[in-house]
Amino acid sequence: MADQSKETTDFGFRTVAKEEKKDMVAEVFHSVAAKYDLMNDLMSFGIHRIWKRFTIEASGVRRGHKVLDLAGGTGDLAAKFSRIVGEKGQVVLADINDSMLKVGREKLRDIGIVGNVSYVQANAEELPFPDNYFDCITIAFGLRNVTDKEKALRSMCRVLKPGGRLLVLEFSKPVLAPLSKIYDAYSFHVLPRIGQMVVKDADSYRYLTESIRMHPDQETLKGIMEEAGFDQVSYSNMTGGVVALHKGFKF
Repeated sequence: MADQSKETTDFGFRTVAKEEKKDMVAEVFHSVAAKYDLMNDLMSFGIHRIWKRFTIEASGVRRGHKVLDLAGGTGDLAAKFSRIVGEKGQVVLADINDSMLKVGREKLRDIGIVGNVSYVQANAEELPFPDNYFDCITIAFGLRNVTDKEKALRSMCRVLKPGGRLLVLEFSKPVLAPLSKIYDAYSFHVLPRIGQMVVKDADSYRYLTESIRMHPDQETLKGIMEEAGFDQVSYSNMTGGVVALHKGFKF
């Protein structure tokens, strides 16, 4: 059997021991949690709201459904799902990072969302939920930070009900060469500077940029989802492929 302690993975452009990545990612999000929403608006010029609205519309979520918003961070999707599923439904906002979870909980309570939303600190690779439990699972801008993406996707498939759907909203690969060049210049030169000015942390936003480049492209992620047990996997490119929404079903 292989020595697990010697297995490696990517942390941005660096190669690190698998066992170290979780704590390293945690430090990034502890650093940015307080101004995460502000930075999202600045970095995407507010377009992230359109990407998330498209995800909600693709979810098929109805009143009474159980929804898992995984790596849900500050709760943008969870807030929308809470209103859709109603009193008889359930939304679980789950995140591995307690700082992000705290910000999300305070934000949702401040806008009056209580009752049908619960908050769980959880590792996507080992979800603490029963088999066949959720009607829908979303993970928005979180999968690229997971150490073992295949294991996490299998875990999501396990807790999803037959007939349920998984939606993965994530930065991806631009489909037009000119856009790709502009995107690279913006990501590597502008984003770290914004991070330094707003959060006083250029390194975290440098990592986030690198993690996007290391994330599987659209077709590769589609194949990984199929290997994890999802059927009818498809994806929709948004903003020229800068972001893609992958959708898969469990049957």
